[in-house]
Amino acid sequence: PLSLPLQHQPMLAVQITSGRLVPGPSAAPASPRHGEVLIRVHYFGVNRADTLQRRGLYPPPKGASPLPGLECAGEVAEDSPSGRFRRGERVAALLAGGGYAELAVAPEGCVFRVPRGMGLRAAAAVPEQWLTAFQLLRIAGVGAGDRVLVHAGGSGVGTALVQMACVLGAFPLVTAGSSAKLERARGLGAVFGANYKEGDFADAISRHFGEGFEGVDVVLDCVGASHFKSNLKCIRTDGRWVLYGLMGGRTLEGFDLGGILRKRITLTGTTLRTRSPLYKTNLVSNFEKQMLPHFCSSIAGDEKTSKGSEKESKEESKQPKLRVIIDKVFSFENVAKSHEYMEANKNFGKILVATKFAPK
Repeated sequence: PLSLPLQHQPMLAVQITSGRLVPGPSAAPASPRHGEVLIRVHYFGVNRADTLQRRGLYPPPKGASPLPGLECAGEVAEDSPSGRFRRGERVAALLAGGGYAELAVAPEGCVFRVPRGMGLRAAAAVPEQWLTAFQLLRIAGVGAGDRVLVHAGGSGVGTALVQMACVLGAFPLVTAGSSAKLERARGLGAVFGANYKEGDFADAISRHFGEGFEGVDVVLDCVGASHFKSNLKCIRTDGRWVLYGLMGGRTLEGFDLGGILRKRITLTGTTLRTRSPLYKTNLVSNFEKQMLPHFCSSIAGDEKTSKGSEKESKEESKQPKLRVIIDKVFSFENVAKSHEYMEANKNFGKILVATKFAPK
């Protein structure tokens, strides 16, 4: 009943049981403490890290919810103890866990208000992928004129990286596993695309730029081992290389470290989930100031939906620089299929799941 406090109302959440996603009843989170916000979740994002957690390969940080889910969007369920957020405000949040549920608790510093004109569906696609991408660009020091190689150019993070690199005046290049994904990445601003399934992407990049090409300035790498040698081949001397995923393996045999030394490469590894609350707060704050104003209100992409998704109204912004790319929205009951879809690498852009609170 609605008269009961939220923490005593029944809630649906997605548990991980023997490597499977099982939606069902769950205890609601405790009332938020000072500095926290309770969110009634309309949509949550599906991320590669969630699939790893389901398989037992990426446990949540100490103190985080055991439920999967690194981002959500919805409405503030009750006034936050600090008074900073009011019941009914539309918000999106970056989480350390717990997003696969109808209620989620987030630190205030990781919550941002959804801009007017942006729907909650679009907002749910922003926190994890766009903040991850924003962090990578900051770590790599990407600026005007840089040639930036983005792997998995059709992924959620990849599409965000391409667009924000353009905002910064850089020239993004992408790799992907299909010509269709490469073409769509070019439509977002990529200056070149290479299909890694059709040969060495480093050679393709060199042929494209021709004589005098010294290499890319930055490599943003979520693949790891399988792309390592080609990355080293195509990065320029004094290049910056940021490793943020290991989709292509974590071990290298017979690798000669001399190339990194000879080219004076700066190689940095990073994750976002385990960062401190202060780090995430500063990241969200800077993203709100530097990138959030550039978003358009419409949702781009296939907008394929399954049961439980919604068709939000689209109010076009004038010449937006950043677009949320949503590939597909799954219903809460079909959350397991969202992981199957991601693991098959079918998506271009973001995969979301809608709860019962999302507009029909």
